[in-house]
Amino acid sequence: MMRTVTPFTEEQARLLVNLHQRYDAWMSAEQTLHQMPYDLRRKEVAGKAYLYEIHDRGGNGKSLGPWSAAQEARFGAYRAAKADAKLRRDGAAGTLAESARLYRALRLPMLASAAGPILREADRRSLLGSDLLVIGTNATTAYAIEANGFIRQLPDETEDLDLAWAAEREAEDQRVWDLLKTVDPTFTVNTERTFQARNAKAYEVEILVAPSRAGTMARADRPRPVPLPEQEWLLLGTPVSHVVVCRDGSPARIIAPDPRWFALQKLWMAEQKKRNPQKRPKDHKQGMLLLDAVAEAMPQYPLDAGFEAQLPGELAPFFAAWSAQRPPPVLPSW
Repeated sequence: MMRTVTPFTEEQARLLVNLHQRYDAWMSAEQTLHQMPYDLRRKEVAGKAYLYEIHDRGGNGKSLGPWSAAQEARFGAYRAAKADAKLRRDGAAGTLAESARLYRALRLPMLASAAGPILREADRRSLLGSDLLVIGTNATTAYAIEANGFIRQLPDETEDLDLAWAAEREAEDQRVWDLLKTVDPTFTVNTERTFQARNAKAYEVEILVAPSRAGTMARADRPRPVPLPEQEWLLLGTPVSHVVVCRDGSPARIIAPDPRWFALQKLWMAEQKKRNPQKRPKDHKQGMLLLDAVAEAMPQYPLDAGFEAQLPGELAPFFAAWSAQRPPPVLPSW
């Protein structure tokens, strides 16, 4: 019987490990720099010295108080920490770029280029996994890596980005809007679909949310997602986290929902009349192939009686239908 998952070669699997390690080193430094003030400077005002925190390139900022021995120590510690973070970032950038080039050469699963800057900025701001999950077709790239192989015929790329707001604690700032505008100032909210933002190149980002998390998004944040009960299922289980490479050669991290719940939600959506008729066949195909891949190559996500017992009534029939034609276990080749 034909396998659903074609395993990666040893060279491909080894490259993925190196890519992840190098990306983590680079992103750790980026996150440190993001958390630090833009700059600290010693300024003289009316003949007196002060320590200033600078917010932007224009030199705008606020005074942190008169210059003193303590302020001098603070200034020195800041400069040393910033220099160290930049050194770590720049040192990791070269080896990371090398791994990304090899990733493309080895023809591993790719992500659309336009998604990369958004995911990297979300990662830099420590929003991935805690506040935002990657859902929709883009998530399947991470599922292929979780399966350690190519998932046969699984649609794995789209020219838009779906994100789920998943924060458990209430946010006070415009985290999503600030993120999008930092990546591309041309992003605007679609007035006809207020849960969607588009940039000047017509690239679309949609924000979805489960009713249980709708209240944790800041009131002023945008785009404004419409709470959907089916999004609750994507908060269950154990998310996957993998570093992938975009078609332009840049790396990005994807943190996506548990593949079992993702697949079953796709099968449920394929049967909903409210769903775009053109998307329903793809939903069904994704759901069935992903469950096959989980059964075949992701033992860390069991599809057993224990999992079935957790399923709500809406999803149980889809799991039963898949189980009825469940592929037999793949026997070892030795």
